[in-house]
Amino acid sequence: MILAGVTLSAIAHWFGDAQHWRGGDGIPHRLVQHVTICGASLLVAVAVSLPVGVVLGHLRKGGVIAQNLANMGRAIPSLAILIIAVPFLGIGARPAELALVALAVPPLLTNTYVGMATVDDDVRDAARGMGMTATQMIWRAELPLALPYILSGLRTATFNVIATATLAAEIASGGLGQFISTGLEVNDSVEIVCGAILVVALALTAELALASLQRAVVAAPLRQHRNTRRPINQLEEPDDANFPDAA
Repeated sequence: MILAGVTLSAIAHWFGDAQHWRGGDGIPHRLVQHVTICGASLLVAVAVSLPVGVVLGHLRKGGVIAQNLANMGRAIPSLAILIIAVPFLGIGARPAELALVALAVPPLLTNTYVGMATVDDDVRDAARGMGMTATQMIWRAELPLALPYILSGLRTATFNVIATATLAAEIASGGLGQFISTGLEVNDSVEIVCGAILVVALALTAELALASLQRAVVAAPLRQHRNTRRPINQLEEPDDANFPDAA
């Protein structure tokens, strides 16, 4: 078993070893690699998902597409995408980023679509009555109300990407997963556990940071009246309220 022989003192000794904090195999370098891979993947996913989700949600069309993408994102293993991508892209960061983008797009696209599509009709009518164009209505009326959903999707995508990026070590992309991979190769249970602790710590730090950002930029009434974790769960049994054209 991996945890056999792993004690708190052994973990403390591993983290206290200066060799693990310097050089190309040190924690700081691996952390930068991990954050770089995750950050690049999330940026691409946001650039792809946000415009599509905003437009489809504004038009209230494409609910079935959003639903199917969410289901596909849960069904396709990231490791399978890595294996398929390696023969075409080679080893390194590119196949890992491709797999992570594929993992991040579904929650981002789905939450953006649902946030835009569920904006109250009275808000839309009021915006039209004020003479707003479609672009003005999106920026001034719909996006502010959809922001809790969008940020919730970003939090979900970020957490999943950070956790899954540990697989990047299997194709020479580095990152914190390298400690786990190396530990498995040499049967070092302590290094495996410490690598997992680092990944969990990074994921929780990112989650707390994004939760604080969401609390800072989303108005209190929206936090109280719009359940920002609801869209992903509702996709399991979509209804007309979330996907107006899916009926």
